[in-house]
Amino acid sequence: MYITCLDLEGVLVPEIWIAFSEVSGIPELRRTTRDEPDYDKLMKWRIGILKEHGLGLKEIQDVIRKIEPLPGAKKFLDELRSFTQVIIVSDTFTEFATPLMEKLGWPTLFCNSLEVAPDGEITGYKMRTEKSKLSTVRALQSIGFETIASGDSYNDLDMILNSKAGFLFRSTDKIKQDYPQLPAFEEYDELMAAIKKAMND
Repeated sequence: MYITCLDLEGVLVPEIWIAFSEVSGIPELRRTTRDEPDYDKLMKWRIGILKEHGLGLKEIQDVIRKIEPLPGAKKFLDELRSFTQVIIVSDTFTEFATPLMEKLGWPTLFCNSLEVAPDGEITGYKMRTEKSKLSTVRALQSIGFETIASGDSYNDLDMILNSKAGFLFRSTDKIKQDYPQLPAFEEYDELMAAIKKAMND
């Protein structure tokens, strides 16, 4: 049996932090896991910038509610879920993701959670488990599933490289150059065809 594990941001929806950067006018917040492989370093840096500007969870959620899935993402996900189990494995947070999950038809999401003060200040974050993407595919494999994985960023590489089949989707030129062995796709129909082929091989 197969389970397909997909990243969320950059694959099915726009990057939340980039969208918030544009609305807030804080260019530093454009930095994502495409640019910074160390997630803990990235999140602590983001939380520091939010504190510096007096911004909290509410301001980010207001932006997220206006974000729409990437064109074709829901159709792709609906078709994929018609023939295989799908789990979205993301380093985003429950407090961010709920409006996006509604727009995608409530797929299964494994993600993390934020630590938020009573006044809405984001004070920290809690990872679901260490190396959450790698831990997820290994756990699924330990109970009899073959995993197929796709994502766009440095933090997706563990689950992609440790799955039966793994694909880059709309990734950066740097990541594609560093991992030439990984098939890289730009369109949903290409990714769909690759997943179907992997399941039949």
